Amino acid sequence: MFSKSKINEPGPSTDAAKSAAPAAPAPAAPKQSEFKASAPKAKPPASLLSADLHITGNMKTTGDIQVEGTVEGDIRAHLLTIGESATIKGEVIADDVVINGRIVGRVRGLKVRLTSTARVEGDIIHKTIAIESGAHFEGSVQRQDDPLNSGGNKPKPQGGPAVAPQQNG
Repeated sequence: MFSKSKINEPGPSTDAAKSAAPAAPAPAAPKQSEFKASAPKAKPPASLLSADLHITGNMKTTGDIQVEGTVEGDIRAHLLTIGESATIKGEVIADDVVINGRIVGRVRGLKVRLTSTARVEGDIIHKTIAIESGAHFEGSVQRQDDPLNSGGNKPKPQGGPAVAPQQNG
């Protein structure tokens, strides 16, 4: 019905040629938009837990969290920011931890920063740490190359209580 020479020749074209020409690029357009959709996505904003929010339970994300309320449970995130009005009762594990408020529990992070308003009651296991003047801290500080790996970081018993029952039995 159509020949290459008629479609590529300049001059007046028929209605059939016009309807055939847009049909050819149409399938290519969705493929391009599908490709763009699979391109790297923009980083989503941090999840914000407001000051009037009280959470009981553990939280885990690969993203960022900003806590202004109260959390009773463990938190695992990429970047964790504890606001001045926030209270965390549990273990905190994140690549970056910025503490402006209160934490009662262990803190594990590659980079841990206690600001002047921070109140921490618990151990801090870190790769790098910064403690501003005015921060309150009760606990121990331990540097590790991989502080996020909790499996190998627990102290191993040196035969104390575990050996005694075997000798008595």
